[in-house]
Amino acid sequence: MSASHHPRSAVPPATTARTAPPSRRRPGRTRTAALLVLALLASLLSAAAPAGAAPAVRATNPLVAQRADPHIVRHTDGYYYMTATAPEYDRIVLRRATTLQGLSTAPETVIWWRHTSGIMGAHIWAPEIHFIDGRWYVYFAAGATDNVWAIRMYVLEGTGANPLTASWAEKGQIRTPWETFALDASTFVSNGVRYLIWAQAEPGIATNSNLYIARMANPWTLSGSPTRIAVPTLDWEMRGGVKVNEGPTVLQRNGRIFLTYSASATDANYCLGMLTASAGSDLLRASSWVKSPQPVFTSNSATGQWGPGHNSFTVSEDGQSDILVYHDRNYRDISGDPLRDPNRRTRIQKVYWNADGTPNFGIPVPDGATPVRLRSDNLPDRFVRHWEYRARLEANVTNLADSQFRLVPGLAGGNTVSLESTNFPGYHLRHRNWEVWVERDDASSTYRADASFVQRPGLSNAAGVSYEAVNYPGQYLRHSNGLLYLRTVTDATGNAEATFVLE
Repeated sequence: MSASHHPRSAVPPATTARTAPPSRRRPGRTRTAALLVLALLASLLSAAAPAGAAPAVRATNPLVAQRADPHIVRHTDGYYYMTATAPEYDRIVLRRATTLQGLSTAPETVIWWRHTSGIMGAHIWAPEIHFIDGRWYVYFAAGATDNVWAIRMYVLEGTGANPLTASWAEKGQIRTPWETFALDASTFVSNGVRYLIWAQAEPGIATNSNLYIARMANPWTLSGSPTRIAVPTLDWEMRGGVKVNEGPTVLQRNGRIFLTYSASATDANYCLGMLTASAGSDLLRASSWVKSPQPVFTSNSATGQWGPGHNSFTVSEDGQSDILVYHDRNYRDISGDPLRDPNRRTRIQKVYWNADGTPNFGIPVPDGATPVRLRSDNLPDRFVRHWEYRARLEANVTNLADSQFRLVPGLAGGNTVSLESTNFPGYHLRHRNWEVWVERDDASSTYRADASFVQRPGLSNAAGVSYEAVNYPGQYLRHSNGLLYLRTVTDATGNAEATFVLE
């Protein structure tokens, strides 16, 4: 069904469910060569963008292949430091770069190898790196050579400005009240108090793992009794034959603490849930934490991303945006044990914020350049979005992907760009009869010309962008009465209505 067959009169609220896109054949697994081409094209396109018009996040997904449970931190020295689980489960690695994209090609350093016998001799999982009181700490989980499933939490301490060259010492196991399966330690500070959060199997509870929080006496020792804050009880937390809450990490903003965690089996069922607490509450009271009833980040068949999970958060290079860091796979079906499948990839995308102050993670975006949103320059609370395939301007777009587009090399070639829908890959913004729609590429020369634009510095704000039609010079994408059109611009009002800010 083409866009022209959808209703065009009424403008539904931003949260209204949309009709599914026309069916289309999904491609197979993404090939390495194709990813390299996408990365090159994204890099070229980013370099060609007008000054001041670049989005906050300029990176190509996947960021790093075969690296699961990624943790990225931006330090005061200007470097991003990244660690993650290597598929061999035998070592802890670090890399650093001054940009997020730079991490993809940064050389990797092994800072620690698993023991050849005894504890810390198997299943080296989920490392996290933190800088605490002038020293580096890496938290990780490990089994033993004589029992690989005797997973416990351990800590390394690093002395030196650069953790890649620091001197590392083992600080031992983080002791909890139970000698049971325990993993995914993370730490944060709230109101001057340092806490540890982690996942563990508790005797007497028939789950694989629950979530816990405790104060810390020092970076490797708990202080006082832990509090259980989440148990997998919802359907989406127990898929794949397991009952799992694991991989907790926090994002603090708007007077609240948002704790995301991973749930279900580590295949296509893997997803992110979220707990929320007031920053001023007693975080050691289980009642302070409220679980979201639905997952906040899940597999998406349209974009071909499966099993997103075990996330962390970092910040953009300009320090203004929160960045979601996570792993997933670009195929659904896994032969055998998903823990033995090496192809979980590190990926990143920007976190957006709803009007009520809660985070909006959207969907796992397609491989390639990270998407952007086009915010109106003269109506700054409103974004370009599509609904029933018609392009329009709206505020509070909680179905985030409706307002996300990938800037890709123009379908008409030359020095042009096209704007591809994030949740409908292969569909682009195109003008037709002077109206702007999101429609599928039919490979015609007409479509490709209608969907290609010259990206100009913003007509009313040079820090923004304006999009001039390649086949109708002098005509620009412009909003009017909440809808997008292709129109000429002759005055200050037109300049403002044809200017957008990339976010």
